[in-house]
Parts: sequence; C-alpha cells; structure tokens
Amino acid sequence: QVQLEESGGGLVQAGGSVRLSCVASGTIYNKNAMGWYRQVPGKQRELVARIFKGDIYKYGDFVQGRFTISGDNAKNTVDLQMNSLKPEDTAVYYCHLLLGTRNYWGQGTQVTVSS
Repeated sequence: QVQLEESGGGLVQAGGSVRLSCVASGTIYNKNAMGWYRQVPGKQRELVARIFKGDIYKYGDFVQGRFTISGDNAKNTVDLQMNSLKPEDTAVYYCHLLLGTRNYWGQGTQVTVSS
C-alpha cells in the first residue's frame, strides 16, 4: 500500500509564497515520477511540476519561473516552492507518484490566493 501525505497550503495574498511538501510511504519501487498537479472545480487536473526518473524536470506552461520543485529520491519526498502567486493559482494541489504505470494521489491541499 502506497500513501502520499501532503502538507502546506492555505490562504496567501497575491504576490506571496507558499511551500507544499509531500512524502510517500509504503512499498515504493520502480518510481518513474513524483510531482504536483492542481485542479479547480469544473476543470481538468493539470500538471504543475514533476520530476521524472529523478532528474528530468517539467513544469506547466503557466508556471513561468515562479515555482520550483525539489525532491529527495531516497526519502521519497517532493516539495513545491511557489512564489509570486496569483489569484488564478487558487486550486486544490495534489501530490502525484508514478510507480511503473500506476498512479497514486494525495488527498489534496487547498491553496487560496487572495487579490
């Protein structure tokens, strides 16, 4: 059984910063990717940032240099530092883990950016 535990998030003013953290536990092997997605009501879940195979980094187009993902492969953790936040970044942020072809998701953490 694999579990993802997220922390961070909350309410922040526009222009502020938030840090999200995620730790994976359980039987973890064949890890292909770990990262963050986000979702707002009525829209599809979208990629925020992920680390593929431990050293390939990918960001959503909307990030535009504002967010930084970092991870510890040995500890199975991934953090997302989000700076210069905008109201449109308001969403539920989900930690994601890809083991082989199996997807695992955290419960989600709300980030609300006020204008």
